[in-house]
Amino acid sequence: MTETTVIEIVTSAMWTATKVSAPILVTAIVVGVLMGLLQSVTQIQEQTLAFVPKFAAVGLVIVISGQWMLHLLVDFTSELIGRIPSML
Repeated sequence: MTETTVIEIVTSAMWTATKVSAPILVTAIVVGVLMGLLQSVTQIQEQTLAFVPKFAAVGLVIVISGQWMLHLLVDFTSELIGRIPSML
């Protein structure tokens, strides 16, 4: 196994992780900012108020895009396992 192969595998793994985590992270950030804005406008300073909508939104995103995420991870794993004989 060469250094180029290792770098290619690590790069592919990082891109896969980025693609899988992006919908969840973007949703959490957007909902968090919107809830912070709502709390600022209404002057409600309850810290736990932002957690419930964020939790619900992230759960909904996982339900909606979970199949795509799983498919992406299975494809990456299959490709990686398929490359094992050529690395030896």
